[in-house]
Amino acid sequence: MTDSDVVIRARGLGKVYGSGRSATVAVEEVDLTVHRGERHVLMGLSGSGKSTILRMLNRLIEPTTGTVAVNGQDLATLGAKQLRRLRNRQITMVFQHFALLPHRTVRENAAFGLRLRGFSRADRGEQADAALAAVGLEGRGDALPGELSGGMQQRVGLARALATGSEVLLMDEPFSALDPLIRREMQDLVVQLAGDLGRTVVFVSHDLNEAMRIGDRITLLHDGRVAQSGTALDFLLRPADAFVARFTADVDRSHALRVTDLLSSDVVSTNLPSTDVVTDPADAVPEEATLAEAATRFRHGFRDRLAVVGPDGHAVGSITLDSVLAAVSGAQERAA
Repeated sequence: MTDSDVVIRARGLGKVYGSGRSATVAVEEVDLTVHRGERHVLMGLSGSGKSTILRMLNRLIEPTTGTVAVNGQDLATLGAKQLRRLRNRQITMVFQHFALLPHRTVRENAAFGLRLRGFSRADRGEQADAALAAVGLEGRGDALPGELSGGMQQRVGLARALATGSEVLLMDEPFSALDPLIRREMQDLVVQLAGDLGRTVVFVSHDLNEAMRIGDRITLLHDGRVAQSGTALDFLLRPADAFVARFTADVDRSHALRVTDLLSSDVVSTNLPSTDVVTDPADAVPEEATLAEAATRFRHGFRDRLAVVGPDGHAVGSITLDSVLAAVSGAQERAA
């Protein structure tokens, strides 16, 4: 990838709270690069610095050391008005607690950022309705937040961020309070929307299975420093040290790894990419499917080989059941 593909570049990022003997180092010498269209997960235990880093990416927290650039613009050079503009239009935060306005309708909540930018009522209503439809809340615009479930309220928060048109969404453990089933649905929704709408996502999580389900790339933090950065496959097959190996030891690899990981792996060979359109869904598996989902497709379809298709329906490669099983068992052996 070229420099033009880089949306966020942080170098030597550090944060120290207090001074002298009472000083606490929260983040130390962190380098981070996020590419356009990427889903990048900041992962770590409590106190690892992941949420602090997320907030430094749009200067909600001022770095003590280092630089952050968004689309090549150094955030340290921006005044207060320019920062507000950047947060409204380029890099929007989706908080863990949705911060919905309880006495305003779902549509008004989704349109809140547009209202701050001076959009007309008609225009912001139109864009809010489109964002609500994208997150599965079509027709719920006149409801109040209190009439929705927790999962639906989180969808409103996500719609509010989408409605602004921001290229980058910063998400700080947004699904941690949701029931497991709803949480999984929201994870899948983020993956789908990021792909369909071409958004870049930086996502904070303390759950490694969630990180591997969502992230194209993962940065694992330990005591304020980067322990490892890479794909899910990198973590499972090539842990950087003993800490990373322990951290990934209990991951369900069949659900953590995706078919696209298999295609980019040097562990499993696949055929050359193809531009053919696959007409029979039974012969294909989406590149974003998990290996568990791919294995199920093999069992139900009685096929020896499945085409791997991208969002446009074109084949980008193929896999066999043996290659799926080899990837899972191979990852397990290397992690042992």
